[in-house]
Amino acid sequence: MPAHPSGVLHAGPSPVWLPEPDDVNELMPSLWSKHTVKKDGVLTVCGHSVQDVAHTFGSPVFVFDVDDFQTRARDFAESFDREFAANGMTARGYYAGKAFLCTAVARWATEAGLGVDTCTLGEMLTARAAGVDPGRVGLHGNNKSDAELEMAVSWGIGRIVVDSLDEIPRVERIAERCGVTAPVMVRVTVGVEAHTHDFIATAHEDQKFGLSLASGQALEACKKVLKSPHLDLVGLHSHIGSQIFDAEGFILAATRVIRLRATLQRDFGAPVAEVDLGGGFGIRYTSQDTPSSFADMARKLARAVVRACEDEDTDLPNVSFEPGRAIVGPAAFTLYEVGTIKPVHTENGVRTYVSIDGGMSDNARTALYDADYSCTLANRRSDAEPIVVRVVGKHCESGDIVVRDEYLPSDVSAGDLIAVPDTGAYCKPLASNYNLVPRPGVLAVEEGRDPYWIVQPETYSDLFATDPGFDPALLEGDV
Repeated sequence: MPAHPSGVLHAGPSPVWLPEPDDVNELMPSLWSKHTVKKDGVLTVCGHSVQDVAHTFGSPVFVFDVDDFQTRARDFAESFDREFAANGMTARGYYAGKAFLCTAVARWATEAGLGVDTCTLGEMLTARAAGVDPGRVGLHGNNKSDAELEMAVSWGIGRIVVDSLDEIPRVERIAERCGVTAPVMVRVTVGVEAHTHDFIATAHEDQKFGLSLASGQALEACKKVLKSPHLDLVGLHSHIGSQIFDAEGFILAATRVIRLRATLQRDFGAPVAEVDLGGGFGIRYTSQDTPSSFADMARKLARAVVRACEDEDTDLPNVSFEPGRAIVGPAAFTLYEVGTIKPVHTENGVRTYVSIDGGMSDNARTALYDADYSCTLANRRSDAEPIVVRVVGKHCESGDIVVRDEYLPSDVSAGDLIAVPDTGAYCKPLASNYNLVPRPGVLAVEEGRDPYWIVQPETYSDLFATDPGFDPALLEGDV
């Protein structure tokens, strides 16, 4: 979208990178799901206007474009399969359920050709309830419970990614008791510093995940697995972080993991059929983000794996990945209603705070690690001058910010609707009941079909059901 830098009269304390739009009513298509457009200023997704959505289903609400999710899942599966097959390898994708998981999403992911990556008992139970083949399910976690390991082994999932030395004998005992050989991958901490926020970087040495390659822990773990008659070392796993835009970190990680694989083959006769390079593929939250396409990333990574294997004089592995955000993030937006508008005078000018009926209870990412989001006025067209606003929630925290800086029309007012794109990943899963606010539901939208819930919104009856001192009669039919 053509733009020019904002001036102090418009922006007040605005970031230098945020351009003033030529038309504040227009959408930047790359930030929205494929079926989201504006018609006469009204945001419409799959033919459903947000005005109708808000009137029928209320707000805040996550609005989920089903076809967008399914298309991205297929595109990932097909792109990685095509590029790796062209280089003599098999590539598999496992949808990272931590990004957002419910039975419908698990089913759609597997129908599109992906498996499901889980990290808790609840996520495994969701995959099982969705009818997912256990052979296409994986289990992660740095502190797996006995119940989680019991289910993983007894259900027969395709891979348990061990994350510590003391986890190995625990899995071994459960597998022996069940009379099976459990398929195990070893998570390797490869010492790669991903260019992302510290809270979502996961392959440097000083953090809780994985077994260090540099210290020899990873090799020790592999040797323990190889010695066990009840464990099968099916592969090595690496994950370098999240919201990553280029291939360089993945390439370095692949090089180091394949070197370990070559050592295991050469010195211990272990085939180690698979290498998993994790997920973390980034998406576009604002105009500043520059993610790679699935095809481009797959092409670079396939060639990198081939080169690494040639350097180590070893055969090509099967390769797997765990996309989450890149599949589900752009598929949903959050719809809010505007309440208080408050201009605040600062030393740099006037900052306008636009308060909405949700906040950090449905999107903790801005408060958690300074995530950036965009937004748009969703219920009408406006000819008013654009101003830079800060969209904030209703919670009792000054850090309750959803959109740090964005242009909205200067006549934005109470009762207007605001939509925040790219909230399909990590918003619903991280949602809380802070200040005793019920969590929003997830509303699926498709062309030619009435919207329907894939996750029901919480009611106050749900919220207070765990409080034995709360009298349900006080709700008078549920608020």
